[in-house]
Amino acid sequence: MTRVVVGMSGGVDSSVAALLLRDAGHQVRGVTMKIYSGKPAEGPVADSCYGPGEQSDIEEAARVCARLGIRHTVVDLCGEYRSLVLDYARDESLSGRTPNPCVLCNGRVKFGLLLDRLANAGGVDFDLFATGHYCRVVKIPETGRFAIRAAEDPRKDQSYFLCMLDQDQLSRVTFPLGGMKKPDVREIARKAGLGNHARPESQDFAAGGYKAVVSQAERAGPITDPAGKVIGQHKGVWGYTIGQRKGLGVGGGEPLYVTRIDAKSHTVVAGPESSLYRQELVARGVNWASRDAPAEPLRLHVKIRYRNPAVLAVVAPREDGSVHVTFDEPQRAIARGQWAVFYDGDILVGGGVIAE
Repeated sequence: MTRVVVGMSGGVDSSVAALLLRDAGHQVRGVTMKIYSGKPAEGPVADSCYGPGEQSDIEEAARVCARLGIRHTVVDLCGEYRSLVLDYARDESLSGRTPNPCVLCNGRVKFGLLLDRLANAGGVDFDLFATGHYCRVVKIPETGRFAIRAAEDPRKDQSYFLCMLDQDQLSRVTFPLGGMKKPDVREIARKAGLGNHARPESQDFAAGGYKAVVSQAERAGPITDPAGKVIGQHKGVWGYTIGQRKGLGVGGGEPLYVTRIDAKSHTVVAGPESSLYRQELVARGVNWASRDAPAEPLRLHVKIRYRNPAVLAVVAPREDGSVHVTFDEPQRAIARGQWAVFYDGDILVGGGVIAE
């Protein structure tokens, strides 16, 4: 009998993952990370990965486990989450970059520290770790290496967020929902009597957005046009990302978008949409998830943000371990701090942080 630990958030996806694994005859245990260290909620709060609504999420995960007849464990990772994820998101935002904390959290916390803590401090033996992510894991026959495949439903595919997992992590994970569609998952939960079958999806990284994570006093600065002419004021560079139009407060004439963020001079530069397009980027801290680091350029599909389509590009390795990516066609709003993620068909090859 395979012993499977399921990372449970209180949402419908991880709940159905646990249900499916239990019904398949595995020995299943639910585990939930405790990561919120702020003030308790005062009234209703927006659903988010990190926020004051965490306690209700933990309670919901416990209720699901009780209904499924499986054990539930809570692992306190508040300190580690703050130092590894929140501080990272804060520093990146203050530096004028656009972080993606979910990628970092998956690689270092959820699929890393959580399992180490569970096995070492918790004394829990298990064979596989499962989550409700919409993707699949396979073993490539030619190389013997494990790889993540995109979900069968491209609208729900979440492989992008797992680009930093390594071979050790991939060798012990399973994703039961990778071949399913969300309406079917909700229907399974409804028929099983799970109270969270209609629960809305978490849309935000943190309650209150990045402003709450940054916890920085407002600091006014200029919004300029590309020539340096001041055309407005902002309250903090951490509130902006490349390609943003909403919230600029600069009216009249041609629509303007954030084209550059200069944290040193505390300046946001706004220009026409045509100035958002770039054909190249450099990514650093690259993780080759499903293959050895290449010696020669590869022709792959690349995503520059989760919601962006994967588009054709040449990914060229450099001596320092970074890669130079040249797209077939210019891409809109490439943002430093986001992850560039590489695919060969539906196989996730790797990814790295956009640095230039």
